[in-house]
Amino acid sequence: MLENFIEVEKEDKKELYAYQQGDIDAIFERIDNGPKQHHLLYQLPTGGGKTVIFSEIVRRYISKHQKKVVVLTHRIELCKQTSKMLKGFGVKNKIINSKVKDLPDQNEYSCFVAMVETLKNRINDEKLHLDNIGLVIIDEAHYNSFRKLLSSFKNAFILGVTATPLSSNIKLPMHQSYDELIVGDTIASLIDQGFLARAVTYSYDVGLTSLKVGINGDYTVKSSDDLYTNTLMQEKLLHAYTERSLGKKTLIFNNGINTSLYVYETFREAGYPVRHLDNTSSNEERKEILQWFKHTPDAILSSVGILTTGFDEPTVETIILNRATKSLTLYYQMIGRGSRKLPLKDEFSVIDLGNNAARFGLWSEPVNWQHIFKSPEFYLENLRDDSEIELHFKYTMPAELRAKFSKTEDVTFDVDEEHKAAIAQNLRSKVVLEKSLDQHAAMCVDNTEELRDARMLSKELAADIECRIKRYSKCLSQCSKNYREWLVEDYSLKLTLLIGKKYREKILRELDEEEDEDEDQS
Repeated sequence: MLENFIEVEKEDKKELYAYQQGDIDAIFERIDNGPKQHHLLYQLPTGGGKTVIFSEIVRRYISKHQKKVVVLTHRIELCKQTSKMLKGFGVKNKIINSKVKDLPDQNEYSCFVAMVETLKNRINDEKLHLDNIGLVIIDEAHYNSFRKLLSSFKNAFILGVTATPLSSNIKLPMHQSYDELIVGDTIASLIDQGFLARAVTYSYDVGLTSLKVGINGDYTVKSSDDLYTNTLMQEKLLHAYTERSLGKKTLIFNNGINTSLYVYETFREAGYPVRHLDNTSSNEERKEILQWFKHTPDAILSSVGILTTGFDEPTVETIILNRATKSLTLYYQMIGRGSRKLPLKDEFSVIDLGNNAARFGLWSEPVNWQHIFKSPEFYLENLRDDSEIELHFKYTMPAELRAKFSKTEDVTFDVDEEHKAAIAQNLRSKVVLEKSLDQHAAMCVDNTEELRDARMLSKELAADIECRIKRYSKCLSQCSKNYREWLVEDYSLKLTLLIGKKYREKILRELDEEEDEDEDQS
């Protein structure tokens, strides 16, 4: 049955690092001394070498226990990568793919690598029976498809491996399938030891209240497309790229194909080298695009989901999250695509256009995985929601707009501090808006020569006004969305009137100064 065996080139065995060896010893302590039919979950960050670790576990287990091993993955690319790594560790293995209908030659192999769905179908069809299986390793264990196979390996030790021990389905928490969790080295530790590149995160505030959450618990593609394809968001994306990643190899993650195609057109029209890739692309297209991406130093690749796992391109210099997600796993997977270290690459950039860092924390910040494993509902319920995140947005005037107010020394206004001061002086809250209006009007008048120009300039303060009104509304404790919208409209109207008043005062003041000058000369 040689035609059913996928030949994968042999890879040199990798040397194990101290942290990897320590985790392997801890796992074998459970395998050798734990209760029978024990289900163990092991966490290690993306880039920490999970495949290397479980390949060594397979090698050692087979030589020590004289039983066979099954490794389960959820994608064919991961099957091939895993098989190649196992061969590098001297483990003779066979991939059970869609072409394999039965296993008359199974005694020739000590390890089988299979996709969950394929193996489940073969077992259900009663066309395939695996003998003497003592260990089952589940890669990317946070996916729930593996649960379908657990009953087929009741006498085996189950080892799940993941970077994020949080189930993709909140109704099926991982602590229901696993008895305990072993936590490996942290991202920060792997960075300090020189195994991972350091992430420098640039966050751009994005209003997400228009997004809707689907039945899977994450933002829907439709609502994401509606937000991220609008002109303002496309301009923000292009601005963020030119400001933080110009000329660097950049991988962009989007939530929908429509958004990714918009991104492709935006960058193409701007004259940048860009390609688009999604799960409808053929294998030939995917291979050609990834080869182009690999060998083009300033390449930009706009993608949808497909490159979050099973993709390794160490030369990536920037990850752009052109989407919001409520999935902690996806957040780590996306950023992890840029974390591979190279001799001339000690750090990489993360451009966040979905408030993701505000939701989950920075990529390298410590995470209590034991708490998340044991109490996932509590963790998810306490994630910051979008309205709370947006309340803490701090408006920073763009450089090109700030230049238009060059005659004004300070264009900032701390609404919270002004409100505290007003309350302390027993004044009405509205004095805060009055002071803000006075500053905005003065800025427009001081930096123009005509009333018409001043009023035109005030239109460019829309984002600043909206941010100040949001902060002011927060100070009022309870404030409806309709009232906030009215406040913005009222503020803009009053600003127009106040600019007119200040311009009249400016003209009268200039006339008085001219008269005084004439009197002095006479």
